Amino acid sequence: MPGIDKLPIEETLEDSPQTRSLLGVFEEDATAISNYMNQLYQAMHRIYDAQNELSAATHLTSKLLKEYEKQRFPLGGDDEVMSSTLQQFSKVIDELSSCHAVLSTQLADAMMFPITQFKERDLKEILTLKEVFQIASNDHDAAINRYSRLSKKRENDKVKYEVIEDVYTSRKKQHQTMMHYFCALNTLQYKKKIALLEPLLGYMQAQISFFKMGSENLSEQLEEFLTNIGTSVQNVRREMDSDVETMQQTIEDLEVASDPLYVPDPDPMKFPVNRNLTRKAGYLNARNKTGLVSSTWDRQFYFTQGGNLMSQARGDVAGGLAMDIDNCSVMAVDCEDRRYCFQITSFDGKKSSILQAESKKDHEEWICTINNISKQIYLSENPEEIAARVNQSALEAVTPSPSFQQRHESLRPAGLSVQFPKEKTKCKASLFFSVLRQSWPPTARTSSSGSLGSESTSLAALSLDSLVAPDTPIQFDIISPVCEDQPGQAKASSQGNRRTNPFGESGGGTKSETEDSILHQLFIVRFLGSMEVKSDDNPDVVYETMRQILAARAIHNIFRMTESHLLVTCDCLKLIDPQTQVTRLTFPLPSVVLYATHQENKRLFGFVLRTSGGRSESNLSSVCYIFESNNEGEKICDSVGLAKQIALHAELDRRASEKQKEIERVKEKQQKELSKQKQIEKDLEEQSRLIAASSRPNQASSEGQFVVLSSSQSEESDLGEEGKKRESEA
Repeated sequence: MPGIDKLPIEETLEDSPQTRSLLGVFEEDATAISNYMNQLYQAMHRIYDAQNELSAATHLTSKLLKEYEKQRFPLGGDDEVMSSTLQQFSKVIDELSSCHAVLSTQLADAMMFPITQFKERDLKEILTLKEVFQIASNDHDAAINRYSRLSKKRENDKVKYEVIEDVYTSRKKQHQTMMHYFCALNTLQYKKKIALLEPLLGYMQAQISFFKMGSENLSEQLEEFLTNIGTSVQNVRREMDSDVETMQQTIEDLEVASDPLYVPDPDPMKFPVNRNLTRKAGYLNARNKTGLVSSTWDRQFYFTQGGNLMSQARGDVAGGLAMDIDNCSVMAVDCEDRRYCFQITSFDGKKSSILQAESKKDHEEWICTINNISKQIYLSENPEEIAARVNQSALEAVTPSPSFQQRHESLRPAGLSVQFPKEKTKCKASLFFSVLRQSWPPTARTSSSGSLGSESTSLAALSLDSLVAPDTPIQFDIISPVCEDQPGQAKASSQGNRRTNPFGESGGGTKSETEDSILHQLFIVRFLGSMEVKSDDNPDVVYETMRQILAARAIHNIFRMTESHLLVTCDCLKLIDPQTQVTRLTFPLPSVVLYATHQENKRLFGFVLRTSGGRSESNLSSVCYIFESNNEGEKICDSVGLAKQIALHAELDRRASEKQKEIERVKEKQQKELSKQKQIEKDLEEQSRLIAASSRPNQASSEGQFVVLSSSQSEESDLGEEGKKRESEA
């Protein structure tokens, strides 16, 4: 390495202009070194940051590859080959990540540390010494100027001494500072070469170590694995190209075949109407009224599902019920000057919907499909064949639904009588049917019992008349509180202003005591019906009541059910209106003597309520209520059983408390009697003492004075005598 130029330290005291000129060259060189080293430091710091980022990114990649098997892709499925391959890759990349982390540590120690030390320590030292030297040089020049201005004529020893001392101090300081400054500048030439070479040496050694670790990890087995993966990738690429080619050909064929379908109203000769459909799906425009005369049309996807018409908006996961189209009526209508409109009306006439199809073909097919579903053709084994026979000559199906009474008369079996109550009540929604079970045909009984499941063995041995009274009316709806004051209930309403409803339960206006109950469980139920029963000690009566109510509903096409909230407490069961939160019915818990869930359909449950009155005013009657819940029949029965247990324990605790209070009252009474007896004995002793004192000889004095007893004392003496008599008798 060639020699290094140096500043002459020996000439620092002389401080000649040549020395100052040479110092300026060294200072300019130090500035250039500082600028260059700052740029080199930034470049090496970028390498270090990039290596850290590469190490973190490699580690994150390995972590994501490990978590691939935990991902649940909607279309991915369980690809074990891909999962195992990615696990192998994650192991290799994890090892590379470790190597990158080691490389980052080596770069920090061998590359960044030397250049950082040179930048932060050596270069800053040069700048500091330069500033100190400039200050010392300026102080020396000022001291020389003051010394040169000393007067020759008026010499002052004190001033002269101070000036000379100042020159001495400043010159000494300048000389020392200049020597250290020259030494640092000379040393900088060596440190410059070290600061340039040492970081590069550390960088190369770290890279070599990294490559050695990589060569050790990349074994022959890994090379074979990578070769197999490359072959698999090429196979997947060829398969993708083949599949893309097939899809492109399919697209071209579909474009040619679908060209006539792009027309919104295709030619009916090329695309004939299929009138035998029992399922249909497609987009329709639904009319929604927004005011008295205004309306909007919304385009939604409609499809049939069994006897229901479903609608689904774009983006929804599943469809919702638009209308029940069993026994409905459908017809083509003119609406707001729009083409291809048709109207669907529910079987009870309470709900209707106007829809618009896109073409005449869709218009006719929708009408025919809904008409076929309305006739319940879809329930047969071969619905299209039956629909073809029914719709041979139909162009537009217009089938108004028959009235409820007509369907009832047509579906009523021979020997089955239905009696409606003659009384007019305010609850028009209540439906009463009196079903004469003894006149049912055997086939009707078999079909209805088959729909409910097999009968229990005990029910086969019992007669139906022993469970349910003959000629029993069935109530299919809940009577609201407004219909409680009927003529037949005038007697009940006159007693203490307490009203009773037809179920035999009191509807008193007093505040409910269920607020203090420790059990409050709420269930959503739908009322199926109720009827009076003859027995309340066998669960079979609940099963038989379920069978008869469901059979009667099926025969008379009664599908509407009243939804309520069933509140179970330790005092009673309450049916609450979910909208108004008004209590419809209250069943006292002690009157609920039997409850059970259907043996097969766990959504059905019922309970028997023992009430006074009913059909026979002299005896107690039992009424069985049947409900349907949302898969909670057993939970409701368990809740009722828990409520009865809590009520039983509460009653036992109440009786025990009353018994304890009675015992305490008896003890208190005995204590009072004992204290009274002691008081009497004390009074007797006092009276005896007074009597003894009054019977002494000096009782009568010479002056004729006498001892007169007061009335209270005489009474006490009487009491004392009575006490003595009692003691003698005892």
